[in-house]
Amino acid sequence: YYNKCTQAGLSAHYTAIAKEVKTPIIMYSVASRTGVNIAPETAATLFKNVDNIVGIKEASGDIVQAMEIRNLCGDDFAIYSGNDDINVPLMSIGAVGTISVLANVAPKETHDMCKACLDGDFKTAEKIQLKYLDLIKALFCEVNPIPVKAALKLMGFDTGLLRMPLTEIEDKNLEVLKAEMQKCGIIA
Repeated sequence: YYNKCTQAGLSAHYTAIAKEVKTPIIMYSVASRTGVNIAPETAATLFKNVDNIVGIKEASGDIVQAMEIRNLCGDDFAIYSGNDDINVPLMSIGAVGTISVLANVAPKETHDMCKACLDGDFKTAEKIQLKYLDLIKALFCEVNPIPVKAALKLMGFDTGLLRMPLTEIEDKNLEVLKAEMQKCGIIA
């Protein structure tokens, strides 16, 4: 879809979808891709008025916004970090996990970081977050999913071809990605 919408349009869209399905819905707030942020008030209104809207992937990068969502929606609304570089900070203010790019190449480590947060062991979680910070940056050196598909190929997985307008990762970025993966022990 090629048009931005208003908060009212987001509400109407999510409400219409929710009425057609019985499965729980996690809204995706990824303004960097869509050009539109789901405002905390909109998330709260949808959560309170639509039974099967249960959470949000919060990818604004704005911790204050995540706190506002938590205040407006309460503990029964699941907030997931949508930015791997701030998983631990978001979980420290109530996020219940992550919808992660990093988890594609470091699933155990991403799990261990989230589990440490959920167990209240933020020191361990912090160590994991910081260990992978440069790799996370490398995984976003170009438009997602270009770098993560390149990373998976370096790991031996056939990820298929990218669809236009996406192109293969640039050589200089591939070298940075490869170096970070080696530093983290993901590849030799």
